[in-house]
Amino acid sequence: MGGDGHPYAPADLHLPGFVPLQLSQGQILAPYLGTSVFVVLAVWLVSGRCGRLSKTDRLLMCQWAFTGLTHIMIEGPFVFTPDFFKKENPNFFDEVWKEYSKGDSRYVARDAATVTVEGITAVLEGPASLLAVYAIASRKSFSHILQFAVCLGQLYGCLVYFIAAYLDGFNFWVGPFYFWAYFIGANSFWIWIPTLIAIRSWKKICATFQAEKMANAE
Repeated sequence: MGGDGHPYAPADLHLPGFVPLQLSQGQILAPYLGTSVFVVLAVWLVSGRCGRLSKTDRLLMCQWAFTGLTHIMIEGPFVFTPDFFKKENPNFFDEVWKEYSKGDSRYVARDAATVTVEGITAVLEGPASLLAVYAIASRKSFSHILQFAVCLGQLYGCLVYFIAAYLDGFNFWVGPFYFWAYFIGANSFWIWIPTLIAIRSWKKICATFQAEKMANAE
């Protein structure tokens, strides 16, 4: 335990008023994973009734719904609840971030760069992700431009997140499990999935302009 009775690294991290976790790891992860699966299945089933959408589009709708709700409902409370680690009666989201901070104590320490990245993600990228669900379902002309833009935002945020951690000493996790499961594992999804979506949207946008160019040439 740290000097303020906390379990985080580094041990000398000062967290006055810290209230220990009241939920176990299982009690935190099970509801989160269960809710995530429910959202994905619900969107998949509903998307099947949205006209003749391809399976890829339906999967993208699931991804963007999950992404948008995660940004707004999970990351949003972190941004706007600076005292989450010292609340005597913490809610589920407070417990989520106290648990995740075992893999990155910059969250419980309210690191300025981390709060900024999460704030932009929750306020801008969260709603934009949900807008992407609508854009795909209704086949809006801005669908791929929107998806490409949000993906770039997510990738930029990940770069800042990891580079800042390296520059600040790379010492924010309590052990190998939390490093690989939380710091690396949980965040890797915000790298490879946005990368694949961005490549797909880029190709779609280029194909559209190429078709328009050929049509004008005729």
